Amino acid sequence: MNELLLIVTIAGSRVALPAASVESVVELEALIPVPRAPAHVAGLSALRSRVLTVIDCRSSLGLGTTLLSDGELHEAAVVELDGHHYALTVDAVEDVVEALSEPSAIRAAMGDGWERVSLGIVETEEGPMLLVDVSAVVAGPGAEIRAA
Repeated sequence: MNELLLIVTIAGSRVALPAASVESVVELEALIPVPRAPAHVAGLSALRSRVLTVIDCRSSLGLGTTLLSDGELHEAAVVELDGHHYALTVDAVEDVVEALSEPSAIRAAMGDGWERVSLGIVETEEGPMLLVDVSAVVAGPGAEIRAA
């Protein structure tokens, strides 16, 4: 497998995002709240004349919330799903590495949030990494209930 992975830290855990899903890595500054949005939608931001829906990854995973105050820069991975652009807030962006294996099943309990977004474990030159499904992070907790 020669897929490239973006290594990020979310809620203190190092995980991998498929690099092909990530358009860019940015630092967000201004954040506009969205009334009545799901809790994991932190707000809206602008990037090069386009609106980004900002997703709080911690909240999407059920691991609390990220303090996203105006005036501070926040790292985010920008992804596009179904023609819409999203900024996934992360604690840190580390590196791009190559996947050395196909995703394999996880044989340990990780918590509901991580299990919901997991595509499996992939081997990398930095060791095994949890591969995260960006569409599941964007959908947020309870997406299965809303879809029904």
